[in-house]
Amino acid sequence: MIDFPSASQWTQLIRDELRQRREEGCDVAAMERTFERGGLGPRELSSLYAELSRLAPTADFPYREPSDLAGIHAERPAEGRVSVTPAIYEVLADRIHGGWLGRCCGCALGKPLEMPVFMRSAANVRKYLKAADAYPLADYVVNHPGACAAVGIDALICEASQRGRISFMESDDDLRYTIMGLDILERVGPDFSTRDVASWWLTYLPAARCFTAEEAAYRNLLLLGATHDCSTLSAAQLELVRGYLNPYREWIGAQIRADGWGLACPGDCQGAAEYAWRDASLSHVKNGIYGEMFCAAMIAAAAVLSDPLRIVRAGLAEIPQRSRLADAIRRTIARCEALRFDAARFEEAIDWLWDTFGDLDAVHTINNAAAVTAALLLGREDFGRVISIAVSCGWDPDCNGATAGCIAGAMLGASRLPASWTRPLNDTLMSEIPGFHPIKISDCAARHLAVAMARA
Repeated sequence: MIDFPSASQWTQLIRDELRQRREEGCDVAAMERTFERGGLGPRELSSLYAELSRLAPTADFPYREPSDLAGIHAERPAEGRVSVTPAIYEVLADRIHGGWLGRCCGCALGKPLEMPVFMRSAANVRKYLKAADAYPLADYVVNHPGACAAVGIDALICEASQRGRISFMESDDDLRYTIMGLDILERVGPDFSTRDVASWWLTYLPAARCFTAEEAAYRNLLLLGATHDCSTLSAAQLELVRGYLNPYREWIGAQIRADGWGLACPGDCQGAAEYAWRDASLSHVKNGIYGEMFCAAMIAAAAVLSDPLRIVRAGLAEIPQRSRLADAIRRTIARCEALRFDAARFEEAIDWLWDTFGDLDAVHTINNAAAVTAALLLGREDFGRVISIAVSCGWDPDCNGATAGCIAGAMLGASRLPASWTRPLNDTLMSEIPGFHPIKISDCAARHLAVAMARA
């Protein structure tokens, strides 16, 4: 018999929930003292967790962060919304293909650095790359024994994404979820629901490939007895799916699921954000949802615009203006503006990001969204700089490289992406998703174009 949660799991869950509730503006001081005194058994720990879950933000918390779509729409800024008629077919095809290629390149660039030593310290990313004579980044990351020794590791991970060894885009959650969006839109159509997302997970997504909030939501679906058909799940059950024992509900997991929706809605930022909301609501709340909406809207804007600042502001227009995420993005814009949007000053931007958001978990939504924003605003039309800055920020390097890469790739189009980045992938994606393993990256883009055109 499996004892879940175990005593050690309860301890970690409560520690993470205390942090999460504090970030949400709740007063957790008394419960934290109770927890730190120790001596609590499983029943007491369960009661403490339930008590934490019932807390509300204090009256002086300055943010307004609803999770329902109507509430989110009511809290959006009054201006700045982007809705642009898509360009001619050939241009749109190039933009969507660019988004797919950009996501793959950025993800592959970051994958070897998705290790605690780099995720917890941008200084270690810098130290490794300098020791490898690869700073600033201008190519895929190489495994360098001397550089590994300099940061105290034996070797980099993800050999199939290292320079000189890449021959395809290896499987990664950053791409599996992009495929998910495409596949749901092909199978179900634009009226898909959160329940359809749940059904797709249980049918096509290996449980072992889910992490943090997605792992919790997947587990909760199974605990509810959900099968491959989740159409009968009630609203109350969906609330349990995203909330039960899930202190990771504002982390980056939903944000990396944005691309499938954004690429399907070129020029329609509100539509992309609404698709993202339906998806994110399965596993996330508040800023966890906003991160996916923000990125989906930016991708939709990038498919029809060519100004990174306009693209970022188009994303901001779709999320609550009094949220922590919106505040972080506005501050990041202001900092990049103070740096005169100068890519040569990217180190100053990264140091500022860590000074400002370094207290958040390495895979939180807010700090990583700020990193993507800075990479776009500083790298601008230089695709290599965009993904290199995003990865050099640390935190979640493959996720940020992928998201920034998709936005920059869609803005520029496949025809303008440097062959030095795209050629090593050999137009091949390994996804571990039935029907998409292996598959040509160009075929994914063509199918996404068909979905976008059918929706228009």
